[in-house]
Amino acid sequence: MAEPEHLAMTYNDIHKLIKASAEKIAEFKPDLFIAIGFFPARVLRTFLKDASTKRNIPIYAIGLSLYESLPGTTAEQIGAQVVRTQWLGPETQKILLGRRALIVDEVDDSRKTLHYAVSELKKDVDRELEKLPTSEREALAAKTEFAVFVVHNKLKPKLAELPEGVQYFVGANVEDVWLDYPWEAEDIDEHDRLAKSSKKVA
Repeated sequence: MAEPEHLAMTYNDIHKLIKASAEKIAEFKPDLFIAIGFFPARVLRTFLKDASTKRNIPIYAIGLSLYESLPGTTAEQIGAQVVRTQWLGPETQKILLGRRALIVDEVDDSRKTLHYAVSELKKDVDRELEKLPTSEREALAAKTEFAVFVVHNKLKPKLAELPEGVQYFVGANVEDVWLDYPWEAEDIDEHDRLAKSSKKVA
């Protein structure tokens, strides 16, 4: 089986893509970020502030793995099943009520991970809403919204869809290649050299 084509992205490439995306994401007016991709969420916060307070938007982290080999996972699970490694605690789940949450990730590949994240977060919201009186429940449900931002979307058939009503923002569409991100590199100088040479080829 042939090795997949690799495309190395630099910190500067990603920083500029996120900056260029911030203006359109601002229309969603997020109250909080839920980071699957930690680095993009932090960079995005540099360019987006809370619409009402002008303060930094808080970042909450969740951990999801689809392709990573983790303790207890089988070969059959890798690439087929999303594994939850970190999630929002009960108090944080309450914070979602009546808020606009932007889920941030590096790449939309098969869309399985994003589908899982949005679906499970919506379930958390529904459980919290059920605990409230009907009058409060309806008002908060109407104000609770989710959107997704990915730095890169791979142009390929998706294996899952996002729930209806979830806005979707993309930094850049790319071909179905293996994306090498700088925060995954052990030798950053070699990574940047490969990124520079791939740009010359392109």
